[in-house]
Amino acid sequence: MSQYLVAIHHPDNYDPSREDEAMTRDIDVLNEEMIAAGVRVFAGGLSSASRAKSLRAAQPVGKVLITDGPYLETKEHIGGFWILEAASLDDALAWGRKAVVACRAPVEVREFLAMPTE
Repeated sequence: MSQYLVAIHHPDNYDPSREDEAMTRDIDVLNEEMIAAGVRVFAGGLSSASRAKSLRAAQPVGKVLITDGPYLETKEHIGGFWILEAASLDDALAWGRKAVVACRAPVEVREFLAMPTE
């Protein structure tokens, strides 16, 4: 089975206070369904993008520059995610559809690349 990232995207001005009891219940139900189906490997939420730190290689070589905020300058950021084990991309997309409804936000589904074993 392959593993897939199912990432929830929030706008940069996302207000967590908009998450009402119905949304929380829908996400809880989705988590329970994923666990019962044996597909959920991990789930987690992230702090706001304003609390992120980004690291970049800087000159001279070997130096690292740390800046505030997410690495990419976009109008959205990842607010949370699941790692799922699914038999196919179609199966992962089916879970992604449920995540869109439960989280009331856009979702990205992406397969993890298999790392070579020695």
